[in-house]
Amino acid sequence: MERPVHIIAEAGTNHNGNFETAKELVEVAADAGADSVKFQIIYPDNLYLPGNYKYGHYDIKKVIQMRRDFMLEDGDYAKLQEHALNRNIILSASVFCDQSTDLLASLNPPYIKIASTDLNNLRLIRYAATKGIKLIISTGMSTLSQVERTVNELSKINFKDFILMHCVSAYPTKLADMNLNFIDTLKTAFGCDIGLSDHTQNSIAACLALTKGIKYIEKHYTLDPKQEGFDHAYAADPDIFKRYVNDIREAESALIFPDRKLKDDELYVKQRARRSLYARKYLKKGHILRDEDILIVRPEGPLNSEDYDLIIGKKLVRDIDKNAPFTLDIMEN
Repeated sequence: MERPVHIIAEAGTNHNGNFETAKELVEVAADAGADSVKFQIIYPDNLYLPGNYKYGHYDIKKVIQMRRDFMLEDGDYAKLQEHALNRNIILSASVFCDQSTDLLASLNPPYIKIASTDLNNLRLIRYAATKGIKLIISTGMSTLSQVERTVNELSKINFKDFILMHCVSAYPTKLADMNLNFIDTLKTAFGCDIGLSDHTQNSIAACLALTKGIKYIEKHYTLDPKQEGFDHAYAADPDIFKRYVNDIREAESALIFPDRKLKDDELYVKQRARRSLYARKYLKKGHILRDEDILIVRPEGPLNSEDYDLIIGKKLVRDIDKNAPFTLDIMEN
């Protein structure tokens, strides 16, 4: 792999509007070894139609009220950024309107996240691009043609610094529904870096996606999955999230091209597991070696089993004891 994948710890609004909880979420992300921690900056009046209307199986009035209750103060994000930097982790957020984009951009984050819900919100994407900051765009709920339209819009304004995140917007997502081969489709179609927004319940999809050369992985986490809120139920708790990050790092290690094929552990096994060539019985000088003279057994010796053809039919230039290893210097050239 060219470089380690960037792991985004998706805190979202799992602070439930509590600044101290948000700080704890930063600490969990840092302790787990994530590369960045990401919140969601949502102004409900810019996201939801006012009034009472059908909203799936949710009560829209309750949803909007919870969104308001779960807001941090605008000034909290700069404090969280400072706290994150003190813990050696960078901070960013998903934006959902001009107001949240302006707030996040004022912090000079490493990237601006566009959620799957806004892949087709071309106005918001164009506005976010004016900030000159890398965009990470999730592709959940979208067809390839819809992704293409978004990429074309960025091309029109000559904006090239973006990442597409393969995403299945189901919460949680079944592993069998992850459609990981679509990562290859996105890479081929758009020639840009691809990431994975992972809503499954384990690290299998993320580790498989590493083999496809993804550059970013995003994973929701929480302090307590039993809390009331939008993302807690399917988010990883701190211990699970730490194992998730560790699994990815170990999987990365398995994909690194080593400086040599055989490492010390395997060389140790090789010494006792590989067969070599030994004398089946005492053989005198001048004897012509035949198949029945040769043992091909463990452990590893001077001549390995692949050297059989080098000695068969050769004349010994000196005696060799039973069970002694064959060497090239005891037979004629």
